[in-house]
Amino acid sequence: MVPHLVTALTGPINELEQRVLDSMPAIERWFRLEWMEHTPPFYSSVDLRNAGFKLAPVDTNLYPGGWNHLTPEMLPLAVQAAMAAIEKICPEARNLLVIPENQANNTFYLANIAQLRRIFHMAGLNVRIGSIDPAIKKPTTVELPNGDSVLLEPVLRGKRRLGVKDFDPCTILLNNDLSAGVPGILEDIHEQYLLPPLHAGWATRRKSTHFKCYEEVAKRLGKLLGVDPWLINPMFEKCGAVNLTEPAGMEALSTHVDSQLGKIRRKYKEYGIKEKPFVVVKADNGSHGMGIVTVRDVKDLDALSQRVHEQAKTSPELNQPRDILVQEGVLTKERMHDAVAEPVVYMMDRYVVGGFYRIHAGRGMDENLNAPGSSFVPLAFEQSTYLPQPGIKPGASAPNRFYMYGVVARLAMLAASYELEATDPDAEVYE
Repeated sequence: MVPHLVTALTGPINELEQRVLDSMPAIERWFRLEWMEHTPPFYSSVDLRNAGFKLAPVDTNLYPGGWNHLTPEMLPLAVQAAMAAIEKICPEARNLLVIPENQANNTFYLANIAQLRRIFHMAGLNVRIGSIDPAIKKPTTVELPNGDSVLLEPVLRGKRRLGVKDFDPCTILLNNDLSAGVPGILEDIHEQYLLPPLHAGWATRRKSTHFKCYEEVAKRLGKLLGVDPWLINPMFEKCGAVNLTEPAGMEALSTHVDSQLGKIRRKYKEYGIKEKPFVVVKADNGSHGMGIVTVRDVKDLDALSQRVHEQAKTSPELNQPRDILVQEGVLTKERMHDAVAEPVVYMMDRYVVGGFYRIHAGRGMDENLNAPGSSFVPLAFEQSTYLPQPGIKPGASAPNRFYMYGVVARLAMLAASYELEATDPDAEVYE
């Protein structure tokens, strides 16, 4: 069954849904032309928030780790997209090495790796899991709660190639976001395809760069749809490198928070929105132990300052300046089983292959749901209702709502392709 959406199905989101459905041929043509010029990330997932008056991405992950939450009905789509993605990169590919996070004890995470292995096996590849975890010194089988198992094998490095014992892959798929930095074993690989590229990892990637690219494509799609791009774009400000344990650092952050809250207030006034504006303060790369902080008023920063000081006593790295992003907070009006929910859309190559709701009973609609205590409800489709249904009034059809989610998620994926091109260290520079 398509999950019932208990959503604020009135107001501008309906107008936006109608515009998106009316413009479907133009949207699909626009994406098609974009993909002729730009290469989509190999795979990605996008966290969306539907506020009832706007729909926007709040995070784009280039190393998605929840493939096990996709339902069996979604697998054929994922396999087809995997075939298309591999064919584009290495048509004669036979062997694929998947390199996971160093989480040998996390069976929930490894269930995701097992699902990726299944998808690429069905796409016609021999798949092995190569671990770069120093603790994995010999082939290690990890049993999973669902009866499946994963064999982790230590990665072996030759002069220019990576593999595992008796297995020489032509393609290496990273499912490791490199937030701890790029390990030497992955550097200077020239004879094999490494996907995604190393500069997609949090060692170099910045959320501000991504959202700058997203702002650009949102303006263009907004123009195509004839809508205010703000309805699909979360405003943001880059705070730059600040030390939150020092008064000057907190002062700089306060200025940006105040400025961003002012911009949101003006937009809310323009649209007659009665909600209380808020911003989200987060690290510009990865999370760096800071987490995601909801700020409704500049005074709320006092509590953040206190928390950072406490954490800095045990984590000296928090005393260092770090890049901070202040992003417009987007409410989520969605509910599943009486808990606050947000849709997460999964893509491979340029195709939407499925998704799920992240739900959290202990969080409010203006808080981060990607936190301990969250759970996942698949976005399952009945085959007959998978495609959008033109002519149905807005807010009445779940497939139409999911089509709109897919459009905004693909827009974030397009922004990620712009971002990766802009930050590619090997890109040729033309004068």
